[in-house]
Amino acid sequence: MDQSQHEEQRVPEAAPADEVKHLVRSVIEEYMTAERRQSEPAYKTELVEERKRREQLERRVNELVAENQRSRQAAEESDRHSQIRSELQKLGVSKVDLAFRIVKDEVVRTADGALAAKTAEGEKGLREFLSGFVKDNPEFLPARIAGGSGAVSPAKGQAGGHGIELERIHPGMSREELQRVREQISQVMLQSLGGE
Repeated sequence: MDQSQHEEQRVPEAAPADEVKHLVRSVIEEYMTAERRQSEPAYKTELVEERKRREQLERRVNELVAENQRSRQAAEESDRHSQIRSELQKLGVSKVDLAFRIVKDEVVRTADGALAAKTAEGEKGLREFLSGFVKDNPEFLPARIAGGSGAVSPAKGQAGGHGIELERIHPGMSREELQRVREQISQVMLQSLGGE
């Protein structure tokens, strides 16, 4: 081999510095672009998952708030019912459940938390309203035993003049008619309880 051939096989002359810089810069840019493309879908997926988690948490919070409101309403309703029943018992009502079913819808909780009833005369406190109800409806009180030793019970054939017609009993009856009906019912009850 001669010297000239040997020189041809030597490494070619170094590329100019600008070309090297340009080559390195383009390789780095390609690498960064590829990395960005790979990481963007991961970010988007992560954002979508985070949004779903947030929406699920918001739904759960809303469900808990609604459940809490229902629980509060149920507790308030239970307390209201308990107070009404207790007051009816204090007033001596013997048929508490029946009386309760009649008055429960009339009694509401006021803004200050007290129980009251709205009547034609205006708003009345719970005790005042129930006292008036019991006074107007003495049939809810325990039956009074008429007479004592030696008392004579009415004969079976006597019905106080004339019988009760159910069709004639209606809301808005006069006090006299209502009292007459009550007396007749009491007589029938006494007769049936007395076994005559």
